[in-house]
Amino acid sequence: MSLLQRVTSNEILSPERGRSPTSSHSPRDRKLSFSPLPGSWVAPAVEENVQAIGAFEVPKSKRIREFFFPDSFVRVGGDIRCANTDGASPTVQVGAAVIYCLFAAGIVFGYAAIKPVLIREHVYRNLCTKEELEEGVRTCYDQEIHLNLMFTVAAVGTNVAALPIGAILDTLGPRVCGIIGSFLLAIGAVLFAFASEAKFDAYIPGYLFLALGGPFVFISSFQLSNTFPKHSGLILALLTGAFDSSSAVFLIYRMIYQWSNGSFWPKKFFLAYLIVPVLILIVQILLMPKASYKTVGELVKQVEDVDTNYDDQVDEQTALLQDERRQDRQSVVSEITDLLGSKSGGTQIQQEERKMAISGVWGAMHGKTVTQQILSPWFLLITLFTVIQMTRINFFVATIRPQYEYLLSSYDKAVEINTFFDVALPLGGILSIPFIGLVLDNTSTFFVLSALVTIATAIGVLGCLPYTWAAYANISLFVLYRPFYYTAVSDYSAKVFGFRTFGTVYGLIICLAGLFNFSQSGLDALLHKVFHGDPLPVNLILLGSALVVGIALCVFVGVKAYSFERLGLENEAEDASEVIMPGAESPDRSILKAYVLTLHDLKIPTLIGVNPNERLAKQLVVATIKIDGVERPCPSHFYHVLEQIVVKTIEESSFQTLEALAMHVGERIVKYFVLPFCSCSGIDPQITISLEKPTAVTFADAPVVEITLET
Repeated sequence: MSLLQRVTSNEILSPERGRSPTSSHSPRDRKLSFSPLPGSWVAPAVEENVQAIGAFEVPKSKRIREFFFPDSFVRVGGDIRCANTDGASPTVQVGAAVIYCLFAAGIVFGYAAIKPVLIREHVYRNLCTKEELEEGVRTCYDQEIHLNLMFTVAAVGTNVAALPIGAILDTLGPRVCGIIGSFLLAIGAVLFAFASEAKFDAYIPGYLFLALGGPFVFISSFQLSNTFPKHSGLILALLTGAFDSSSAVFLIYRMIYQWSNGSFWPKKFFLAYLIVPVLILIVQILLMPKASYKTVGELVKQVEDVDTNYDDQVDEQTALLQDERRQDRQSVVSEITDLLGSKSGGTQIQQEERKMAISGVWGAMHGKTVTQQILSPWFLLITLFTVIQMTRINFFVATIRPQYEYLLSSYDKAVEINTFFDVALPLGGILSIPFIGLVLDNTSTFFVLSALVTIATAIGVLGCLPYTWAAYANISLFVLYRPFYYTAVSDYSAKVFGFRTFGTVYGLIICLAGLFNFSQSGLDALLHKVFHGDPLPVNLILLGSALVVGIALCVFVGVKAYSFERLGLENEAEDASEVIMPGAESPDRSILKAYVLTLHDLKIPTLIGVNPNERLAKQLVVATIKIDGVERPCPSHFYHVLEQIVVKTIEESSFQTLEALAMHVGERIVKYFVLPFCSCSGIDPQITISLEKPTAVTFADAPVVEITLET
């Protein structure tokens, strides 16, 4: 099974150029040796005599072909992993990344845990009025606003920073990203440590630098999932779990602070925390790779590009030479295939196609320009929903204690609820990981969005009830909902807008949502000044706006999904015809129904013809493909898959005759479409290929040819 048949949600690999290798092997065919020792694997240079054949006059010269493949892989025990030319082993790198992400990736989201410490240390207490101090309030209005503003600025910075971090990562590599992150974390820790002695407000910039440093070290670690492609999901889960758990750093510090009765004050903690960025810097320099690990798709392309450099086109004159090259390449690709596990390509493709079909809206905006996507209701509605939900989430994190102090009329109960939240927040992110994947892979986008709106509404209602049980239920739902919500938004963006524009579109959604988080300061003012600490009005405003936008989003997506399904059925009905298979009319035979899948008049440029004048430039070939005997109506995106196979095959081919080209197209359709998608018991699909060359030279070639293949 060829690796190139695999399709993943993040990467679609096009089929391998040329025919699959036969069972016979060239004497030069060698198995790529996976050695843990340093050095590259270079096959011996081979001399190839290229003779003039037929109408072509190829120079009679010797061409030296070196099949060079960098040692991008090594075998460790029974496992295959990507190799790197610098740094430590990938196992050590992944372990180190998980550890430093645990201490640095998202510590600022533990704000609810460190806020009581800052209040006890009288941070921003100097902003309180004389009357407030005389009343002995725990936190005055200006103090509360500035503390929450510190978290708001950090949350906005984290979201907005994703855009430049991606550009820096692509340009300078993960090591530079990690080093920048370590410096930002160090600056933030120093500012926070000496903020009480500084002559300016160092708390807000200090917390902001801590927030910016986290994404630099976290996002730059994503590429480590390519070290062991078989286990990439596990590696990403570990990194994501470390990010969610990092909010517990401030919880642990608060527990130590309370245990020491305040003697381990913030200056001591943040000076001690400087160990973390120092260790990250050392790890980045000594252990981490300078360049990102390649994905499996990039590695395969690297193998294929070797032959591309020698103008490796499919034609009748050089078929023998190419077949030997192809066998060399297949030897390498077969080893790369081991990286992905034991699933067959057909099974993998069918699983991904099933996910696409389940979604209901997959590909809704694929192929559109970024401007068209951004101006569409698909983007506007999800952005509005994300803005409101992110504001709700961060507002709740920042104000959980004063909210429940008012609702439960008890400071001690509010502290108890706050402590439960501090513990549940990192745990919820970890516990929800497997369930999120199951929901997103096995339910429609409409169902996912409906679940988001329903759970968000339930959280909003529970947040308005003045009962202890409601508080615990609210927090339990909240900590599970938060990672589900963020993951669902990215999943929606990938399915609707596609991966070609994913970075721009998803980055813009998160960036806009982050910027609108500044409205949290206005909500704080409403909570404390207008409603005198009563959270009900603000919560109801957020609940109502989220419900209205959420319903609008669900209705829009539901209507579109229904229309897509209807359109697909109509297309299938138009293109399908019922066929009674031979022998079915016999009373002792069951009737087998089959369908016809047809592509009409595809105009594709290719090199075709015997006359040298015809081969000076590509000519348009008009192709019509009919597959007769498909077991069931094909989903609409199957037509797109078949069209891609036909177009790519003809564009990259070079034949003298239409007959030879048609046979080659038929072989590719059988291998990459019929076998993975259309094979079934009792029916053998029949392929009819019609090719026309409107610009054919008189007497040089038949302008039209039609062949039929039995599978």
